[in-house]
Amino acid sequence: MPPATSLNADQLKKLIREIPDFPKPGILFYDITTLLKDKVGLATLIDRLSEYYIARDVDLVLGMEARGFIFAPALAYRLNAGFVPVRKPGKLPAATVRHDYALEYGTNSLEIHKDAIEKGQRVLIVDDLLATGGTAEATAKLAESLGARIAGLGFVVELEFLKGRDKLKNYDVMSLLRYDK
Repeated sequence: MPPATSLNADQLKKLIREIPDFPKPGILFYDITTLLKDKVGLATLIDRLSEYYIARDVDLVLGMEARGFIFAPALAYRLNAGFVPVRKPGKLPAATVRHDYALEYGTNSLEIHKDAIEKGQRVLIVDDLLATGGTAEATAKLAESLGARIAGLGFVVELEFLKGRDKLKNYDVMSLLRYDK
């Protein structure tokens, strides 16, 4: 029998390692590194994301530090779009704009180059995980502050029980793999 060239959602989930009590007790961490090292799993991931967004005329794919960097360039290539990194403060060399946002306990910030997006460009925001939605919402606001039109937000994994999608009601949100507990 020839090797698989594509995997379904259940097969992809089996490639994700579950680590209990990381990064703190009571948290179940979904480690995608085991999926990424599987050549069919990684190809399936990029294929599924690109199939969903191919007809949406995406100009730029934004990937958030750090795991968004894994998917965004490959997806940008498949969509014939550019890639723009969204980074933690102090990591980008040219003039930036910054967006501060609230976390459950404290705040965080993201930056993007001021000249990364031209007014009216359609951007796709990609990350590995949709949990509470704070990082994705902050990235969308940052992109919109530069005049972007959000074509969508794509995620590999969504933790539905954290209700992150609720913060993103004004956007087209797509996640490949969903966990409800």
